[in-house]
Amino acid sequence: MSLLLGTTITISSNHWMMAWTGLEINTLAIIPLISKSHHPRAIEAATKYFLTQAAASALLLFSSMTNAWFTGQWDITQLTHPTSCLLLTTTVSIKLGLTPFHLNSPEVLQGSSMTTGLLLATLMKFPPTALLVLTSPSLNPTLLTTMAIASAALGGWMGLNQTQVRKILAFSSISHLGWMTIILLYNPKLTLLTFYLYCLMTSAIFLALNTTKITNLATMMTAWTKIPPLAATLMLALLSLAGLPPLTGFLPKWLIIQELTKQEMTPVATTIALLSLLGLFFYLRLAYCATITLPPNSSNHMKQWQTNKSVRIPITTLISLSIMLLPLSPMIFATT
Repeated sequence: MSLLLGTTITISSNHWMMAWTGLEINTLAIIPLISKSHHPRAIEAATKYFLTQAAASALLLFSSMTNAWFTGQWDITQLTHPTSCLLLTTTVSIKLGLTPFHLNSPEVLQGSSMTTGLLLATLMKFPPTALLVLTSPSLNPTLLTTMAIASAALGGWMGLNQTQVRKILAFSSISHLGWMTIILLYNPKLTLLTFYLYCLMTSAIFLALNTTKITNLATMMTAWTKIPPLAATLMLALLSLAGLPPLTGFLPKWLIIQELTKQEMTPVATTIALLSLLGLFFYLRLAYCATITLPPNSSNHMKQWQTNKSVRIPITTLISLSIMLLPLSPMIFATT
């Protein structure tokens, strides 16, 4: 309830103090969820998350107070002072995990459970993204483009040698944030559309992994022998997250490259498109482990053709949307 309250307060406020209050409620609500298991790794993750978020909150206050000091404005959309804009970009980058403030994000996600990891990768990124969209006209385009390309490169590069699924999804998140940030100044609605579709696909993957109890590549190799239908649809959801046509994940990448080309930023569009190939490699590796690799010894238990009823409908719905939304592109354009 506190997570929903904090998110609602931040995205609906037009005063910096209210936005800050919502972010603080969010941070304080997620920390018990991260440290719930009382495992040393979970406690470490909660501590890292708290310290980085506290630093980001202090910077947000500093940014808004500096702007109010020089301009007399507390309105979120009236952020005009250059120092305040720079501090806000830093704040939101820390909150989201954009490069070069990404170092805590994979560690925190690895120390959390799958359900908490889902919240961290989706819901917790919504308020900072909303602030970024609201203040986008005031931000520095060169800085945002540089950070976006660095995030896309680092998210793909660092994910290549990972064996833990949650860390791979954390680097996937960093890479997707690069795509959202690069188009922010030119088409903020496209940033939000990319974020919504990213949340949709990531939720489907996290729920599928949670159902099959997959935590690393070694356990993923046994998924096909347990629940073949879920493993097959998980493969499609992973390829959708990679942005392969004709799946849903291709839609935001296609629109972003099209918009960048319209803005005469063809070199930037080419660079970020090539960097997405790095991510494609580790998504393909996950898909390969989930469906094509079989364990050397046959399992002694019966195939679990049916999963728990409480998660069956959400997983089915989310994975279906993650795979088949591309033909509905005209309707999505009309609504956005």
